[in-house]
Amino acid sequence: MEQLKEIYFPPYITLAHMFHAPDQWSLQPRVLKQYQLQYVLEGEAEYEIEGNLYHTTKGDLLFHAPGEVHRVATKTRKPYVCISVVFHFGETAYPVEQLIGFLTKKTDRPHDMGNFAGHPLENKLSELIHQYKQPGFFAQQQAQQLLMNILLLLGNGKNGRREASPIQDSAGKAKLILLRNYIDSRLREGFQHKELEELSGWSRNYIISQFKRTFGMSPIQYLVWARLEKAKELALQSGYSFSQIAEEVGYSNIHSLGKAFKQKTGMSMSQFVGTLFKDTPDR
Repeated sequence: MEQLKEIYFPPYITLAHMFHAPDQWSLQPRVLKQYQLQYVLEGEAEYEIEGNLYHTTKGDLLFHAPGEVHRVATKTRKPYVCISVVFHFGETAYPVEQLIGFLTKKTDRPHDMGNFAGHPLENKLSELIHQYKQPGFFAQQQAQQLLMNILLLLGNGKNGRREASPIQDSAGKAKLILLRNYIDSRLREGFQHKELEELSGWSRNYIISQFKRTFGMSPIQYLVWARLEKAKELALQSGYSFSQIAEEVGYSNIHSLGKAFKQKTGMSMSQFVGTLFKDTPDR
């Protein structure tokens, strides 16, 4: 089972606490080996990360990565209270950029996740702190689940500072679902972008950008993903040979399917089947 790829069990929380800063508190430049979320509950502070300067106030959430130089200094004599969560992903090559995108965003505020004053995310952070402080396995799992929920929420862009998607209306969403369903129906034949253009009335580039925004991948990438997921399903449920599976999901032969499967999952089809059954059936 350790061979399975793209199945992730972290994040692992190293520290989660609510910090009441002393008067005129500051933090000299430092570098962490882990990720950190810093949320302002009260007061103001100047937070610099990799040369990017942020004036943070109540509700602001910053997120920085391992190896990034950062410093903090309170701006007034008013009390400064923040929630700080430090976490890592173990030895897993976790695709944080895909989940959050903050490492690759082309913006002058790459670490600014938004302002969440009065937002449900603020309650999630507070509950995370509460659970983390409790002893026992169940509480720690609750805290870990809350952190993942927070990261997923950030990945969905549900804050007030990111540029709103131009297709957040129901009609736009319906078109994207239509395109996705069309691709699902074309696993054997594949598709041409002009078919998606005709279905949606959108341009090729707009389809790609909005498909990525919504589903995290381009239409072509989605086709590959859907084909391999269907291949897994057939390997588990159908009793088909590998050659039959390849034909069903649109690959000309088992070698083409095997190459794509290996690239995506890190294992061969035979190895995958071996993770499902005690005795690998002859194929």
